[in-house]
Amino acid sequence: MSFFSNFSSDHCPGPITGSPLNGLCEKVCIQAEKIFDAGIIQTRLENYTLALTDLVPAEPTYPLTFVSARSLTGTGIVSDLSVERQPDSCCARVQARITIPVEVVYTDACGVEGKATSSIVLNEDVLMYVPSASVMPFSVTAVASCVVPEGSFNAEYNTFTVSACVTCILKVAMQVELLVPSYGYCAIPPAQEYSQEVCSGFFELPLYPQGKGCCKK
Repeated sequence: MSFFSNFSSDHCPGPITGSPLNGLCEKVCIQAEKIFDAGIIQTRLENYTLALTDLVPAEPTYPLTFVSARSLTGTGIVSDLSVERQPDSCCARVQARITIPVEVVYTDACGVEGKATSSIVLNEDVLMYVPSASVMPFSVTAVASCVVPEGSFNAEYNTFTVSACVTCILKVAMQVELLVPSYGYCAIPPAQEYSQEVCSGFFELPLYPQGKGCCKK
């Protein structure tokens, strides 16, 4: 069992039946990341140069043939951040450099598959809501993902020239303590163990073949 498969308990997460006030028992302070604003950026990069580092194997036989590339994690590294509050507004001009780590897969001239790391860099300049000045600081973070469907090798510089599809979500966030209504602690059901019964198909066979038996001549 699990949360997903066990909705019988009132102390398991799931759909609310009846009044949502039923079962409320306390106000709880939780620590969470509050998202004040978020925006998505989707773009296609053409003729983008991927410089290769940390090649495995370390010394491939050139030239290389591009196979694929995609982001290593779902996190973009934010640097060179500039937040310029706009006069008479709760918004700010947010400028940032977003670096997306990428893993590149290729084959060398001998047909040996190899991998290398690289990165795709976005320079963003957007308008976002930022909270007013407080003791607790806000942060600008990025969720980023990319796929690289095609690329060609540049023998002069040992790089790949690629086309990339990039999605980046910028967030203005802060760690806060929130007061929320609570139904109490969750009841944790026992986990259902996965087992692959190798004999199940065999045991389900009939003892004797189905049918009318031998035909009479």
